[in-house]
Amino acid sequence: MKDILAQETPVWRHLEATARRILESYGYDEIRLPLLEATSLFERSIGDVTDIVEKEMYSFIDRNGDSLTLRPEGTAGCVRAGLEHGLLHNQVQRWWYAGAMFRHEKPQQGRYRQFHQIGAEAFGLAGPDIDAEMILLTARLWRELGIDAVRLELNSLGTPASRAAYRERLHAYFSAHRAALDADCQRRLERNPLRILDSKNPALAELIAAAPTMESTLDTDSRAHFQALQAMLAAAGVEFVLNPRLVRGLDYYTRTVFEWTTTALGAQGTVCAGGRYDGLVAQFGGRPTPAVGFAMGIERLISLLGQVGPGQGCDVYLIAVGDPAVLAALALAERLRTALPDLRLTTHCGGGGIKAQFKRADRSGAAIALVLGDDELGAGTVTAKFLRREAAQETLAQQHLEVQLPSLLARARG
Repeated sequence: MKDILAQETPVWRHLEATARRILESYGYDEIRLPLLEATSLFERSIGDVTDIVEKEMYSFIDRNGDSLTLRPEGTAGCVRAGLEHGLLHNQVQRWWYAGAMFRHEKPQQGRYRQFHQIGAEAFGLAGPDIDAEMILLTARLWRELGIDAVRLELNSLGTPASRAAYRERLHAYFSAHRAALDADCQRRLERNPLRILDSKNPALAELIAAAPTMESTLDTDSRAHFQALQAMLAAAGVEFVLNPRLVRGLDYYTRTVFEWTTTALGAQGTVCAGGRYDGLVAQFGGRPTPAVGFAMGIERLISLLGQVGPGQGCDVYLIAVGDPAVLAALALAERLRTALPDLRLTTHCGGGGIKAQFKRADRSGAAIALVLGDDELGAGTVTAKFLRREAAQETLAQQHLEVQLPSLLARARG
C-alpha cells in the first residue's frame, strides 16, 4: 500500500476531474459504495474459482461472527446497491464510481494492494450500442489525457449456454494434455477450464495458444451482437483487434468483453477492462437485467501520463511584518478568499523576519507575494512583488485588491 504525496496529487486530480467531466457528459451519475461488503457478495459474483476469491481478497470475521471483505472491485457493490434500493427493475441506470480497491497480490509497477479505480456501469440496456458507448467514452478519455500508447482488444463470451459448450470443448482439450498442466491448472480443469486461459505460466503458452476458441461455439444472437459492436466501433473510427483468448478474470461476464492494453508498463499491461454481465442481477435474486461496465486502474494511468512532478503550490503568499499586520493579514486573506474562491492563497504563519518570510514565499511556488507592514497599514495599501519574473513591485489599495489581483496574477505569470 502506497502513500500519494502532495507533489503527486495534482496529476491525480487532473485525471479524476477529466474522467468525471467526460462520464457526466455522457449522462452517467456518481454512486458511492462502502469499502466493506459481505464476503459472500464477491464469492457469488466473481466466482470461487478465480485468483481474486482464492488468493487475493482481504477477508476477516468481525466481532459479530460475520465474514466481511474489503472490496476487490466495484461491480458487485453496484448491483447489490441497485437491488437493495429498488433501482434496477424496468429501469435504465448509468452510474460511475471512483475509489480504493484491495487485493493481496504481488506489488509491481502500477499495481499495489490498495489501488484505485474509476468505473462505470449501465443497467437495463441489452443492445451493442451501450457496449460501443462505453468503449467510445474510454477512447475519448485517452484522447483528452493525451494517452496514445494503448490498444483495444475485443472478444465475445456468448450466452451462458454457449459458454458452457465452450467449457466442455476446453475440458476435453486440456484433459488430453493433463500431464503438461501445472498443479493450479489441473485443479481449474475440473472446476472452470476457462481459467486455464488466464494462466501466466510461460511453459503453458504454446498449449493455450492451440486451444479451441469461443468462436467455435458462439451462438447466433451473440455473434450478431458482436458483429454489430464491431461495425459501430469501425464507423466511429475506433481501432481494435480481436483476441479469442480474452476471457477476463471474473466469472460473471457474458457476450462482450474488452480490454485497453499497453506495452509501456511491463507484463501487467491492462489499464482498463470491462464487458457485459447480463446474468449477474438475476444471480443476486433480482429480475433478469442486461448490464455492462468497465473499470480503469488510476495508478496505471498515472504511470502512462508520466506527469508526476512539483506540487501545484499557491498563487499568492501573504507576508505580514509586525503584530498589527498579522491581525490585519488574517482578515485580509479571508476577505480575498471569499471574493476570489478559486484563488490559492497562503498566509505566512510562524513568525520570522521579512527575509525569512520571502524565502518561504519563494519555496511555496507563488507567483506574487503580498506584503503588509506598518507603512501599508497606515496607508491602507499592500505591496505586491512578482516572484517569478523581473523584480517588479506595485502598491495597491487594499479596498480594491479583489478587483486588481486577477489581472496582476495574469501579468506575473507572463
